[in-house]
Amino acid sequence: MIKPFIPNTFIPPTTFQTDHFYFKVLDDDIAELDYAAVMSSQKRLQGIFGPASNWPDPKMTLADNIASLKIHKHEFNTRKAFAFSVLDKSQNIYLGSIYIDPSPSVDYDCCVYLWIKDEYICLDKTLHQAVSAWLCTHWPFENVLYPDRDY
Repeated sequence: MIKPFIPNTFIPPTTFQTDHFYFKVLDDDIAELDYAAVMSSQKRLQGIFGPASNWPDPKMTLADNIASLKIHKHEFNTRKAFAFSVLDKSQNIYLGSIYIDPSPSVDYDCCVYLWIKDEYICLDKTLHQAVSAWLCTHWPFENVLYPDRDY
């Protein structure tokens, strides 16, 4: 029997607040803010999901982004993967995203990608630390893979 990504009894959080950030399920209701953040940081984000990925495509449109966000929401609802918007603590500024995916390796419980828009890149390490703590305390993961992260 194949082990589920998360236990059937686990209820994934839909929001979370830290000293610096507010996480909420990535949904198309925030599409314009997400799109603006992605495209403002497009060059740095290119290849964040590995060399085979072309995300974010420089020609991506708002409609493309909306379609992508709907897929993320469906994955969340079907417990296949979990994506979150990252906002500032006051929930007024859209900062980036977090993606919690099944790990391609049996050595890890999940694979996490996260990004913060260029304008707030000084918060990248703080975001990584907040996400790491959150996954340890509120998710059923012990071994988390963060591709392309040295810390």
